[in-house]
Amino acid sequence: MESVPVRCPACRRDHAYVTPIYPCPCGEPTAPPLLRGAPVVPITHRTWNDDWVTVRCRGCGRHDQWPQPELCCPCGAVLRVPVRPVASAGAVRPAHIPLPRTAAAPRPAFRPLTIRTARDAVAAAALYLTWLGFEDVTHPVNRPASRIDLRASGLIAEVDSTTRPTALRDVECLWLNALNGSVRGVLFSLAGYTPEARKRADTLRMPLFVLDLTGTPQPVNGAADELVSTGA
Repeated sequence: MESVPVRCPACRRDHAYVTPIYPCPCGEPTAPPLLRGAPVVPITHRTWNDDWVTVRCRGCGRHDQWPQPELCCPCGAVLRVPVRPVASAGAVRPAHIPLPRTAAAPRPAFRPLTIRTARDAVAAAALYLTWLGFEDVTHPVNRPASRIDLRASGLIAEVDSTTRPTALRDVECLWLNALNGSVRGVLFSLAGYTPEARKRADTLRMPLFVLDLTGTPQPVNGAADELVSTGA
């Protein structure tokens, strides 16, 4: 375990901070690499982006979001411990790497549904979720105000069949709907995603898929790869 000396700027008390270790999905113990010599920062208010850092697994090269290291000083100050940027931790992996399939039983080949209309896109996504193992996938006759196109046990999904890349707002709205329902959110898009949408989805661990006109969804981020690998 990596340890660094930390001095609280509020009370000047010295600490030896030991970075926490988390298991990567590949099984390798992984920890945020601490930045030695950098001053700690007192936390006065929190934001989602500041509470998470990108960490690269030394075993499989995968990038994931991990909790930002923090230290609670006895004086009451909460200190953010700096970490090395992921670019300096080693070679950067591609945008996503398919994981070995770990579903309980091998799935048959997916049989896509050709997409000609927006309704076909929703039906193709429903078929795919069923293929992944989600039960009782349903979709409303009329799209609700929440823009949820599909529901299944423990899951809601939105299918963006427009010709514009899916935007950041779509990712955040789906995430909030999923959070309120204590379920997982999954996004399907015909035109792909804006860079901002992909970045936020990676932060939120939301699976993103792109639908081609043959009706075959393709995972475009690590969370989607994991979903394909493990199934429902």
